[in-house]
Amino acid sequence: MDLGTTTRTTASLLSRLGAGVEARNQLLVEEWAGIVEWAGDHIVDSPEGAATITEGYLDTGVPIAGAGAPLVSEFALMELIAVLGRTPDGGRAYVGRVIECAWRLPHVYAAVVAGRLAPWRAERIADLTRPLSADAAAFVDRQLFDASGVGWAQLERLVAEAVIRFDPKQAEAERQAAADRRRFDLSGVDEHGLVHLDALMDAADGHDLNQAVARRAETLAKLGDDSTLDVRRSKAAAELARHDLALDLLIPDPDTEEIITTVPGRKVILNVHITDTTLAGDNPFANPVGRWEEGRCPITSAQIREWLRTKDTTIIVRPVIDLADHLPVDSYEIPDRHRTRVILRDHACRFPHCTRPAQRCDVDHARPYGQGGPTCPCNEVALCRRHHRAKTHSTWHYDIVMPGSYVWTSPAGFRFRVDHHGTHPIHAGHPPDE
Repeated sequence: MDLGTTTRTTASLLSRLGAGVEARNQLLVEEWAGIVEWAGDHIVDSPEGAATITEGYLDTGVPIAGAGAPLVSEFALMELIAVLGRTPDGGRAYVGRVIECAWRLPHVYAAVVAGRLAPWRAERIADLTRPLSADAAAFVDRQLFDASGVGWAQLERLVAEAVIRFDPKQAEAERQAAADRRRFDLSGVDEHGLVHLDALMDAADGHDLNQAVARRAETLAKLGDDSTLDVRRSKAAAELARHDLALDLLIPDPDTEEIITTVPGRKVILNVHITDTTLAGDNPFANPVGRWEEGRCPITSAQIREWLRTKDTTIIVRPVIDLADHLPVDSYEIPDRHRTRVILRDHACRFPHCTRPAQRCDVDHARPYGQGGPTCPCNEVALCRRHHRAKTHSTWHYDIVMPGSYVWTSPAGFRFRVDHHGTHPIHAGHPPDE
């Protein structure tokens, strides 16, 4: 082995990687400068919620950075985010960080432009300073003249000092309200039918819960469960969830008011999809594919059987709906059966890059009902409230290529195809008039 040759090759590779990082950061700096220029051209003086007229359409100024930063046009922001290729929420946050640095953290922004501070580090600083008052943010910015040498722990302490120094009432309110941030959350279900828990609890409550789970896990082991300790603790927590150990109450069913059990039990809503081949076979449940409504994920037949066998479980099985059906009604109001079809067909808001689940979206008449558009699934599209407003009150518009596939056109003429494969820009990088 030629160690000298290997060293030179590795050094050359690392040099190229380093040069690539520098080039990438330079491109980001140029992008930031463009965003700042764009923001200067789209400032709206009115606060959010106050109507202004922009090019003949109702528009509002939205605050996406801290106090003292400008409000920007909501509809213009949507177009910028779409061109940047970011999701609505992620793009809004990203543009807000750039504006936060440019208007409220001038030392930090200057360090980014000069190449002394990586843009991603500046974004992290902007996230921490956005809730601060203008005076507190300016204090933090002055202390970060050389931000590249500040660690995250030091930065968080600096932000905490700024709050105490410039807004002591807020600091005291945050201290007193700390307990209100307690939570107990479940994340989305994965492909194996498992979820992650994320909790913030009172220390004593957390200790009691840990002790109860530990005791039950130990009992399961004594009863012959040979699973690992982690698995037994998970099972123990599930058993606690299915048995109300505090009070022996009769709990009515929330839908029928019928008292059916002394514990809440489990209710799982499944959309079960079965192919014609499976239905025609000897065993119709040999290979079903289910989707959990709340988890919005496919589940296996083994997981379905396991849920069915669980004590105190109520299972509601829904048949597959033919999404090709056209069942128009003679009214503006969209019936539940239409909404269900649109949700199952579109899955999410159909605006470019938006990922808000269709269950939490409006159902829009693609061709307005007042202009002769039918109330029919073929003329109905899932749009979240924000993008429904954009389609109704601005020059954003879309065409239906086929059910589930749409082509949007932005106010400046940029076009995007949105379908089940995601969002695809179909412009050449410039508006049609350039």
